[in-house]
Amino acid sequence: MKVQELFDLSGRVAVVTGGSRGLGLAMAGALSEMGAHVVIVARKPEELAEAQRHLRQIGYDVATFVGDLSRTDQTRALVDEIVSGVGPIDILVNNAGTSWGAPAADYPLDAWRKVLDLNLTGTWELTRLVASACMIPRRYGRIINIASIAALRGSTGDFTAVAYNASKGGLVSLTRALAGEWGAHGIVVNAICPGFIPSKMSRGVLQSIGPSVIAATPLQQLGVDDDMKGIVVLLASAAARHITGQIFAVDGGITAV
Repeated sequence: MKVQELFDLSGRVAVVTGGSRGLGLAMAGALSEMGAHVVIVARKPEELAEAQRHLRQIGYDVATFVGDLSRTDQTRALVDEIVSGVGPIDILVNNAGTSWGAPAADYPLDAWRKVLDLNLTGTWELTRLVASACMIPRRYGRIINIASIAALRGSTGDFTAVAYNASKGGLVSLTRALAGEWGAHGIVVNAICPGFIPSKMSRGVLQSIGPSVIAATPLQQLGVDDDMKGIVVLLASAAARHITGQIFAVDGGITAV
């Protein structure tokens, strides 16, 4: 197979959660560019509409669905709606997430639950339902979990968000567990761990720790949204047919030193 054919996603249905802005929007655009029929899921209708306008302006027609993945009682209906409206899901990018910063000793229990309910439990329920409905019966699937380098290292200084670290570490373990169990069904499961990339969620903390992050990073730079495009296309494509259970840090080398 030619290299261009390996990365061609024509005819594939790809769902990107949290795809209305930031990294999610960048990955949705990348998958669209490679031919996938992309579905964006997010909580806020106005942000979904803006994302859809943006992608249509650059030539990509995406579908949008409103969904709060922390409400697991609503997830089955969301999956059914996507499948009936667009088609069976081939690619699932679990990008939706939230954070809450506080010292561990003072961390509120309701904040812990909010973060875990979306980042880990909500992601798991969506993944389980999509795999059961679309991937296992058809013996094909690409699941890409967006974790974080917070899953690979501890928190110090101004970046203390223990529930975020725990939830992203859980995603890494979930990735490996599902890769082992679902490989027999032709499903590839991998995780991407972005480093510090300016976004709505990280902008505040980067204002205080950005210079120290850059100084500690071998490439001496912060990430940008475009850094996620190539890796998500690789893991969504036929080029990933023999890559599963792997954790890819996109962090300028900060976890390597």
